[in-house]
Amino acid sequence: MDHDATAAEATEPAVLVLIRDDRLREEVRRVAAAAGRRIEEATPPAGRHPWAVAPLIVLDTPAAVECAASAPPRRSGVVTVTDGEPELADWQAAAVVGAERVVALPAAAVGLIEKFAEYAGPHADGGVVIALAGSGGGAGASTLAAAIALRSATAGFRPHTVLVDGAPHGGGLDLLLGIEGAPGLRWPDLVVDDGRVAAAELHSALPGAGAGLSVLSCGRGSGRTNPIGAAAAHAVVEAARGAGDLVVCDISSERGPHIDRILDAADLVVLVVPARLRSVAAAQAVAHWIRGRNPNQGLVVRGPAPGTLRGHEIAAVLDLPLLAAVRAQPGLAARLERGGLRLRRGPLRTACDAVLSVLSPPDERRAG
Repeated sequence: MDHDATAAEATEPAVLVLIRDDRLREEVRRVAAAAGRRIEEATPPAGRHPWAVAPLIVLDTPAAVECAASAPPRRSGVVTVTDGEPELADWQAAAVVGAERVVALPAAAVGLIEKFAEYAGPHADGGVVIALAGSGGGAGASTLAAAIALRSATAGFRPHTVLVDGAPHGGGLDLLLGIEGAPGLRWPDLVVDDGRVAAAELHSALPGAGAGLSVLSCGRGSGRTNPIGAAAAHAVVEAARGAGDLVVCDISSERGPHIDRILDAADLVVLVVPARLRSVAAAQAVAHWIRGRNPNQGLVVRGPAPGTLRGHEIAAVLDLPLLAAVRAQPGLAARLERGGLRLRRGPLRTACDAVLSVLSPPDERRAG
């Protein structure tokens, strides 16, 4: 086999297969082999993150019933298979789990091959979603989220970057960036019809913070800090991801249905932890909570460290990969008060580059 084809197959995201019936499982393996698609078999019900990120999910009726009972988020790319022609119970299970097609095997195997081809990758357009969480208030997640978005836009990490504010009571990321007077929609102004939003319209409707960077900020003042809808959060993130954008979501220390949807969608969740004992203790609970929805976590440790706690020590306690451990950025707080974040050489930019390097494909990392 051609070396490049072998490499592509090895890096191609696997189809998630959740099947209880042994005969059907073997049949799906045969069809996948014929289609040249890699599959990953798991025991139903699936975890929320595998369910959210798999390019295609194939289930039989018992697995569909089990998965539906765990109330996974609705998504495209779900197919059920049956041994022979489907009966009423098969159609009912498919409807409950949100399947877009029921494929009778082996007779209609071509239908499954078509779905393998239709969902050839999770985000063939290159869209990436990152969420920034803090170990508590003031951890620095919002600042790092805004800085990563700025760094992405200036470095051309993706054609467009969208910074999404997930903290309704955080004061607004537009204020942090110094664009609070810029025209454009904030969360209270955004109306999402039928759970969908067009990325091009989103780019043009939101305030900009430089070339290639749009910001969806929360509002301020009476009646402007309403909860963010889970469906709206999902629609915004998936629209931007589908357009090939880098989507940077600040979730800070927020909780709620909209945060659950962001965590389910994220390719990487970065936990920002100050190098202080109480912050590390709080981070243990936060990391455990995040892990329940998304296992793809990384750690950024932020100085100063009054007790000389080191980044690798904190990473060991939290059992998280350390992406960066940086000292405090001199003069940052004063600059934020005098016109908003401007990214310069220093610890903050170092942390941004460390996070973005994790999100880059291996060939881009080597090139850089």
